[in-house]
Amino acid sequence: MYRDKREELVKKLKLEGHIFTKDVEKAFLEIPREEFIPSTIKNHAYIDTPIEIGNGQTISAPHMVAIMCEALDIKKGQKILEIGAGSGYHAAVVSRLVGEKGHVYTIERFLSLAENAKKNLENVGILNVTVEVGDGSMGLPKYAPYDRIYVTCAAPNVPPPLLKQLKNNGKLLIPVGKYVCDLDLLEKKDGKIVTKNLGKCAFVPLVGKYGH
Repeated sequence: MYRDKREELVKKLKLEGHIFTKDVEKAFLEIPREEFIPSTIKNHAYIDTPIEIGNGQTISAPHMVAIMCEALDIKKGQKILEIGAGSGYHAAVVSRLVGEKGHVYTIERFLSLAENAKKNLENVGILNVTVEVGDGSMGLPKYAPYDRIYVTCAAPNVPPPLLKQLKNNGKLLIPVGKYVCDLDLLEKKDGKIVTKNLGKCAFVPLVGKYGH
């Protein structure tokens, strides 16, 4: 049942232009979204909408996960930092994009969500994601630098530690604003930052030293 719904959702996201590479399509088909949402609403897993997961947080709508994955142009073997683990779903999709030789580090400020994300990732057999608890607005310096960094909550501005922890030629994707935001893609090129606006989006606020 879920497999059929997953395939239908991927077809929809392709038709809408949110998924356009084979790697992202394959990652979406391989990750069971129903394993990352509360058991009482598993039947909502393949509706293209955000879902509340507790602590005032949400799992992003599938189309937004797809937009972010495509925008980051993730390659096999890369080291990725995610700010805001949530239920672990987004990191699970990215784990497939980096492959066995790559790794995803994700930081979550709510202990209960971090523990749940760890459990969800273990349940689906994902071994290349590390979940940490802390202030995501400060990044995760102990594993830096990163090839890609993406933020799943809205920041008032781009936190300086994230730019510092980004490799040269690395990419940072972040919603800037509050609730209704600009999705900005920043690329570090020889110490200079090139920014591209990818349009409007909506996210819960980033909380922490460089948050709201």
